Amino acid sequence: MTDTQQSATHPQPQQYPPQQPSFQPPAAPVQEKPARNIVGIIALVVAALGFIFACVPGALIIGWILLPIAFVLGIVAVCLKGKVKWQGITAIIVSVVGTIVGFIVFFAVVAASFSNAFGGTDAQVTTGDDTAVVEEGTADEPAEEPAAEIGTRENPAPLGSTIEGDDWTVVVNSVTLGATDEVVAANMLNEAPDAGMEYIVINYTVTYTGDDADGAIPAMVGIEYVTAAGVTVNSLDKLVVAPDEIDSLSTLYSGASVTGNTALQVPSPADGVIAVRPGMIADKVFVAIQ
Repeated sequence: MTDTQQSATHPQPQQYPPQQPSFQPPAAPVQEKPARNIVGIIALVVAALGFIFACVPGALIIGWILLPIAFVLGIVAVCLKGKVKWQGITAIIVSVVGTIVGFIVFFAVVAASFSNAFGGTDAQVTTGDDTAVVEEGTADEPAEEPAAEIGTRENPAPLGSTIEGDDWTVVVNSVTLGATDEVVAANMLNEAPDAGMEYIVINYTVTYTGDDADGAIPAMVGIEYVTAAGVTVNSLDKLVVAPDEIDSLSTLYSGASVTGNTALQVPSPADGVIAVRPGMIADKVFVAIQ
């Protein structure tokens, strides 16, 4: 039997194309949630403590120890893979800002100590009223004792007086008493004053009159409050941001001025005076609050 006859007698089964496997798209990679960064948390806590200590004159050394440690830990936390980053980044920022604040506090303390020990430079006060009245008295009535020098605690200069140091001129424009609501609303981090205390807002203008080619920062000027009992209050006692806070860290060059506010927590009701130091080692001049 021929091949043709065999094929006709026994037909070969029909061949079908092989079945192709169904296409399955690759599964999308599952993004894992970053794990908790223990190093970052430690760095943030250390940075916060360092910032607080850097603002306290008697604990500056602790702040200077903690802040560099927080800075290094923050860098390590940021470099860890698969970990949350924001604590480390925040720790780095807080440590840098805390270091700057610490240096400002340090120089302020050194300047105050130097001034108290050796005496500061003279500060002149101009009240805008150049007329001096002197009562000579009569034979029956002796002349009154001359009033205390303007600018002392006993005879504070009026608001708007010009206070001149060697490199700085300061004018206290206004003092707002009972400004608690305004201060608390000025920044979400501002806390309510302590019991028996209130916030006051001091608006003042600082002008640089020195001749340093590199300029200087208004932080060299000191603004404090002295109670009737003689207790000094400064901005480090209660850290708050005043409405329209004065920019005390931007460099001013000769003849340039900046105006703004600072807020202080003082005993209520306020009955003291403002103490102005027109320069780090200048003598203090006292200004009335009303």
